[in-house]
Amino acid sequence: MTAAPTFPVIGLTGAVAAGKSEALAAFARLGAETLSADAVVHELLASDRVRDLLVGRWGEEVAPDGKLDRERIGAIVFDQPDQLEWLEQALHPLVGERMAAWRAELPPETRAAVVEVPLLFESDLGDAFDATVAVVADTRARVQRAGARGISDLESRERRQLSQEEKAVRATYVVRNDGTIEDLEAGIGEILAHIEDDA
Repeated sequence: MTAAPTFPVIGLTGAVAAGKSEALAAFARLGAETLSADAVVHELLASDRVRDLLVGRWGEEVAPDGKLDRERIGAIVFDQPDQLEWLEQALHPLVGERMAAWRAELPPETRAAVVEVPLLFESDLGDAFDATVAVVADTRARVQRAGARGISDLESRERRQLSQEEKAVRATYVVRNDGTIEDLEAGIGEILAHIEDDA
């Protein structure tokens, strides 16, 4: 029987445009192994298994060239909470499988394993991690970052999420991302050191 990993497993979350991807990159630069749940979802949406599942639910129009059209899927689920719930219930177990397989493959000397999960607390995944980190940022900075990424509907995107204040309350650690990338990395470094001390 294989021994359980001794390294800490950390869940990373935050509000839209708070800087989760930058924080994940900072963890990686500091020696942690990292995984993005969004990236796993994108992988799954490119798989035949998920394509067949979604075509069975919504018809061939969601995969006009044999590949899933994410914009069409987004249009279906955006205004239909029941369809979004179905999609999440279909994908979440597959994402969980992928995360578990990734974690099992990490070498025992891994410093930490960090998984970015935008809806970590909304999906009741907090207990799956040894510690959780919420990235928070000033609203003005988040609006500017979202605009730079072509996201104009920040408010509507946030309606199905907990507020960043609530995420911060629920998280084990909070890191602010109002300054430079170096400032963010310094904050992540302090958190990582705390987690290692507590392990």
